[in-house]
Amino acid sequence: MRKVYGDWGYRGLRGFLEALGLELEVVAHPYAGVRGVWVREGEEVPELPRVEGFKPLPKRWVVERTFAWLGRNRRLSKDYEQHPSVSEARLYLGMLRLLVKRLARAA
Repeated sequence: MRKVYGDWGYRGLRGFLEALGLELEVVAHPYAGVRGVWVREGEEVPELPRVEGFKPLPKRWVVERTFAWLGRNRRLSKDYEQHPSVSEARLYLGMLRLLVKRLARAA
């Protein structure tokens, strides 16, 4: 793993991830972090570019979406297991279930 994708809230981890040898790419909407624009009296307010219509951002919510899919499995909704190896096996079974359902739908 060389690159980590995160949204606007994870930009504070950039230094930590660089120390680990990872690159952080913040995938954020162009208006993220913009609350208002302050200008001096008499100056014009800068024009913010507006994008027409819905434009999905690349690589956003991939991890959160996967956790949501896995959370639909009863044993993965909470951490019931005492041994990490059992939790790992449950994750593999949950992903296998997702893949088998997709293959069955495609056939």
